Amino acid sequence: MAFTPLHDRVVVRRVESDEKTAGGLIIPDTAKEKPAEGIVIAVGAGARDEKGERIPMDVKEGDKVLFGKWSGTEVTLDGEELLIMKESDIMGIIA
Repeated sequence: MAFTPLHDRVVVRRVESDEKTAGGLIIPDTAKEKPAEGIVIAVGAGARDEKGERIPMDVKEGDKVLFGKWSGTEVTLDGEELLIMKESDIMGIIA
C-alpha cells in the first residue's frame, strides 16, 4: 500500500469477530455489528505541539487496538476496506 496518513492519523484494518456466540448460536451477517478491534497498518508522524515539535505516537504498525463503534472514516484502498482515524479515537492496545 502506498498510503501514509498525516499527523496523528492511523490506518486500521478491522479484525472480523467470531460467527458464533458463546452458547454456540451462529450469528447471520445481517445481525452482526462491525467489529471494534483492528490491526494498525500505517501510522502518521504525530501531531505537533505549540512549539512545533512532534508528539510521538503511542501506537505502531502491527498493534491490535480497540476503538469506538463509530470511530474513523471508512475508505477503500487497493480494493480493501480500511479505517482512517485519529489516534485519540483508539481506546487502547490489546496485548
